[in-house]
Amino acid sequence: MDRVIGRVTAWLQDMVVGLNLCPFAAAPLRAGRVRMTVCDAEQADAIYQAFLSELDAFLQLPPEQAETGLFILSRGLGDFDDYLDMLAILEDALGQAGLEGVIQLASFHPDYVFADSDDTDPANYSNRSPYPIFHLIREQQLEAALAGYPDPEAIPKRNIARLRQLGLAELQRRQAAWRHDQDAEPR
Repeated sequence: MDRVIGRVTAWLQDMVVGLNLCPFAAAPLRAGRVRMTVCDAEQADAIYQAFLSELDAFLQLPPEQAETGLFILSRGLGDFDDYLDMLAILEDALGQAGLEGVIQLASFHPDYVFADSDDTDPANYSNRSPYPIFHLIREQQLEAALAGYPDPEAIPKRNIARLRQLGLAELQRRQAAWRHDQDAEPR
């Protein structure tokens, strides 16, 4: 578990904060307000149940303790299409629980590819991570952060330009650094 958290932390520091892909990530990471939960389940039903348990635990914590949460799958949903299927199920569960407008899910996966994008497009690395991750975002905190940020709509375009400027080879090198010995641990 420590290895998984270490890799995710390295990715956050290198890519998300280091490249400023998310201008709102640095403060909660530095303050220790990013809750990271590792799920070792491999089967969809077990992942679903573990997510619901984590969602409940996350919601019971104040934002000062857990501003945002990462539900990290150390073994399951290695196939990107399976991951996307689960994402749709979890988003539906949030709606059924009446949590629309309270919690938003962001998605990260080692093989992330945006719709209508080539898998070699460097822009995909804005959502590539060492493991499949469901990011729990408190909408109230997100709205406050967006209100104080000039031109938040430009963030995706800026990220695409930055990642394409870095180039595929550099991004693959970075990805290898935060996944360096992942083959020793099943995903």
